[in-house]
Amino acid sequence: MLQLPDADLLAHVRAGDETAVRIVVQRHNRRLFRSARAVVGNDAEAEDVVQAAYVQAFTHLDAFRGDAQLSTWLTRIVINEAVGRVRRRRADVGLEEIDMTARPGCGEVLPFPTSLTTADPEAEFARSETRRLLEHAVDELPNDLRVIFVLRDVEGLSTEEAASHLGIKIATAKTRLHRARNMMRLAIEKQLSGSFSSIFPFDGARCAGMADRIVEQLKTTGKQRW
Repeated sequence: MLQLPDADLLAHVRAGDETAVRIVVQRHNRRLFRSARAVVGNDAEAEDVVQAAYVQAFTHLDAFRGDAQLSTWLTRIVINEAVGRVRRRRADVGLEEIDMTARPGCGEVLPFPTSLTTADPEAEFARSETRRLLEHAVDELPNDLRVIFVLRDVEGLSTEEAASHLGIKIATAKTRLHRARNMMRLAIEKQLSGSFSSIFPFDGARCAGMADRIVEQLKTTGKQRW
């Protein structure tokens, strides 16, 4: 059943097959969680959003006619649910008007399993630090820019698909994505700039060792007297 396409899985879901439900959830969890979190900016609430969206989808499968991919349909439900929660928090404020200020300190994006595992602790630490830096930069984006960035550059949707999910014009999506990418670049450069002076260190024992070798070489060549 793990190899079945979504359309075939849904037939099993409609028949009440719990295994099929679990496979659908596992197959689409990452995109849906990231999409929800991009809107609500909080891990715990994003999980609640995704759960509510799944329940809504599975109890209204008749509304899915197969005109779009299942992942697209589920993503739209998740985004609608997430935006609805933001609107309820801030009455009468829609996605176009969500708080444009950055929201630091909202937690980190949950790590998901990856096949790129390694037994090298240093490589794993470096990857973890890189992810932390990127997640922090994403968290710093204004909400409307964070959503389009996650859908387009994290989840790999086309600009047209992302615009459709958000209910905005393609031109608006392109503008927001351009701004988001610029802000990401500047944020990463800012975080890294203080580290440039420390790269390729050549001090301490390495520096002293070279000094010793130079002195010894000068002694053997007779170019210097001590």
